[in-house]
Amino acid sequence: MKTTRRGFVAKVGAALAMPYIITSKALGDGAVPPASERVTLALIGSGDRGAHQVMAWDFLPLPDVQFVATCDPYKSKREDAARIVNEHYAAQAGAGSYRSCTPYRDFREMLEREDVDGAIIATPDGWHVPAALAAVRAGLDVYVEKPLGLTFEQDKLLRETVRRYGAMFQYGTQQRSMPHCRHGCEVVRSGRLGEIVSIEVVAPEGWAGGSTEPIPVPEDLDYDLWLGPAPYTPYTADRCSNRGAFFVYDNSIGFIAGWGSHPLDILDWAYGSDESVPVEFEGTGVIPTEGLFNAITTWDVSCRYANGVPLHFISGGGDLTKFTGTEGWIGISRGGDTAEPKSLLGTVIAPDKLQLPESTHHARNFVDGIKTRVFPVSTIESAVRSDTISQLGDIAIRTGRKIRWDPATETIVGDDAGSRMLSRVPRAPYGY
Repeated sequence: MKTTRRGFVAKVGAALAMPYIITSKALGDGAVPPASERVTLALIGSGDRGAHQVMAWDFLPLPDVQFVATCDPYKSKREDAARIVNEHYAAQAGAGSYRSCTPYRDFREMLEREDVDGAIIATPDGWHVPAALAAVRAGLDVYVEKPLGLTFEQDKLLRETVRRYGAMFQYGTQQRSMPHCRHGCEVVRSGRLGEIVSIEVVAPEGWAGGSTEPIPVPEDLDYDLWLGPAPYTPYTADRCSNRGAFFVYDNSIGFIAGWGSHPLDILDWAYGSDESVPVEFEGTGVIPTEGLFNAITTWDVSCRYANGVPLHFISGGGDLTKFTGTEGWIGISRGGDTAEPKSLLGTVIAPDKLQLPESTHHARNFVDGIKTRVFPVSTIESAVRSDTISQLGDIAIRTGRKIRWDPATETIVGDDAGSRMLSRVPRAPYGY
């Protein structure tokens, strides 16, 4: 039987910690790498973000990637994603038609295949961790869109599972592959700001509204599978829309995590360490009381690290991670960096000083990780830490109390009701 990259890594890679690479010199050069050198991927979650952005824009153009499966509860979406793949390969091969990608209703059926190396998880938020867990347990590496999980319990379980299986993990926080963001984080980590005295993080606010009137489920949708671990609720016009996927609390905690994950990830990259989650959280926010959408729309959360440094996490019109120190400040966003003094922007980090891992293409970095078994830039440990800030901020707002966090034990201190919000019971049969 032919040994696949997936089978080889599962049996040998973790034990020997050796990269699995077959060079083009050994297999013959060409514009398209030979099959044994290509990484086979599956898309789990074939909506607009998954199919038309992450897959089509980021991964499909890579010459050593081959998509073999798309998955979605919507028949039209999984078939549209498979069509994009097949048309791309047909054009690449100069053929009128090309069939290499199979659409699946249920990703669990796809995971029974033996020829898939990695999965891109681009489902609605509530499926991110359950789908990633299933993929890792099946021997796949995973690229997981943000946010990570609905609860800390989910995040912790995925972290343990990724470590246990030796899986490559890439978080969909693409700013780690933007050179200016990396440079800004290096300025902070190298001590050029002096002693850090305050941190501010801003992320776009969410939405209210959404119809609550039950209507028939579309014929091409497996609604029960779409809901998955979330409680069963009647289908409405907005329930499975993009906004419904982001702003219904059953399957998402809203943009405090969904968008907040980007600037919070930059916070962790510049300031993070093994025990770097703040120890106190308190705040206010707006939770809609009318309409379908009931995730927090705006928020103002004040946090404190164990070393006394304050973190202010708020909603606003864009993304920003700003560090203020005794020697100046720097603001990092996907649109560019700002600083005072401006000379900080031209800071050169010497090779013998602390330098962060370099990536200029997030998808490329993940594929290289699959091939070499070198971890990509957005690690599971960092993803859990930044996600935890969103979740604890959400809990502080919803309880109306100061939440105290112990980073060493990863528990809420002295608040039983708040502690219960660190987990949710999944709906049967969608346990994880």
